[in-house]
Amino acid sequence: MSGMEIERKFLVRNDDYKRCAHKNYRIKQGYICSQQGRTVRVRIRDNQGFLTIKGPSLDGGLSRYEFEKEISLDEAEHLFLLCEPGIIDKTRYLVSSGSHTFEVDEFYGDNEGLVIAEVELSSPDESYEKPDFIASEVTGDRRYYNSHLRRNPYKSWEVR
Repeated sequence: MSGMEIERKFLVRNDDYKRCAHKNYRIKQGYICSQQGRTVRVRIRDNQGFLTIKGPSLDGGLSRYEFEKEISLDEAEHLFLLCEPGIIDKTRYLVSSGSHTFEVDEFYGDNEGLVIAEVELSSPDESYEKPDFIASEVTGDRRYYNSHLRRNPYKSWEVR
């Protein structure tokens, strides 16, 4: 998959997303490179490997170019050896809301206690139905980018 990714990001107010989810899976991801808004990420989702390249954020963090390619699990595990320090570990829950799917990430390890929801859109002004568990929007707030969370984990934040 490649193209422009347009998404909004939100904090989550409670764990109602768990009972609403139609699917969930564990994700482990690391960053081979995460500088100047560009990232090269390796991810293992359950037993699948992925390599993803993302460009700098545009439109106040609402959109960015993304290229993703499935790779073998063995390749992904070997690429983790090249990653910068700090691994992201989370469970992703998929929750349908209207014609959209919200991806809700519950973080573990140094980011324990953080839960973020994202919804992908076709255009920046596309409307969507927010589930009741959605709290404040954090689109464009770099503190909530996974590449930032690996360097500055949630547990170290003074003000949350």
